[in-house]
Amino acid sequence: MSKTSAIGVFDSGLGGLTAVKELIRFLPNENIVYFGDTSRVPYGNRSKETITRYAMQDARFLQTKDIKILIAACGTVSSVAGNLGDEFHMPYTGVVNPTAYAAANTTKNGKIGVIGTTATINSSSYKHAIENMNSSLNVYQRDCPLFVPLVENGFIDKNDIVVRTIVQRYLQPLIDSGIDTLILGCTHYPILREAIADVMGDGVALIDSGRETARYAAKLIKENGLENPQKEAGSCEYFVSDRVDGFSKVASLFLGNTFNQEVHQINIQHY
Repeated sequence: MSKTSAIGVFDSGLGGLTAVKELIRFLPNENIVYFGDTSRVPYGNRSKETITRYAMQDARFLQTKDIKILIAACGTVSSVAGNLGDEFHMPYTGVVNPTAYAAANTTKNGKIGVIGTTATINSSSYKHAIENMNSSLNVYQRDCPLFVPLVENGFIDKNDIVVRTIVQRYLQPLIDSGIDTLILGCTHYPILREAIADVMGDGVALIDSGRETARYAAKLIKENGLENPQKEAGSCEYFVSDRVDGFSKVASLFLGNTFNQEVHQINIQHY
């Protein structure tokens, strides 16, 4: 591990690319290695034991790429798999604590909503993190299991009747609860930001877990004296566990620009 080593980022699929996008914005000179476990997406309906096993394999693969910090850009892993940094002896962050901190400091009326996968919501990870920061805050949770498949298959248009119907169905109870802040507790969800914002209305602040995690990762790198001294733009490598066909189209949605880089397929079961 050195200052020029890469930032390692993984997710169950491609949602973690929302964190990569923000890392590039905050840390343009850092190198990044991304792994999306596309052969096993989604993680959100799996058992804790299975999610933890998958996360360990993902992290072991990234460790072979000489990384200096590990980021679980996945709300599900962050909620149920524990502190992977202790296991791999390097700086580590998931998405829960940075995002919970941002939400706790954003709300004005003390009512915060959390949306995430079924595993994330069942763990109450965001709720516990927020209440540990400020016990007077009220947290309302809602699992949205169809959001990840929608995004992974390119259904993101706020005017699409399927998208709008599903978003409205999931979010109506949170609207009724009167929240003024909503955590997008899965890194896939910012891709549905327009549809979610349209349903929630202007009075609700949306907290992007990918953005807050990237912001915290930048802080971790600085605190550990691991800032890359190079002046030129950093490199990005991309790996997936299933076919690379179609990756470019979906990656363009997440990264916000035309994606034309090479993508490598690996057998994650080897790790």
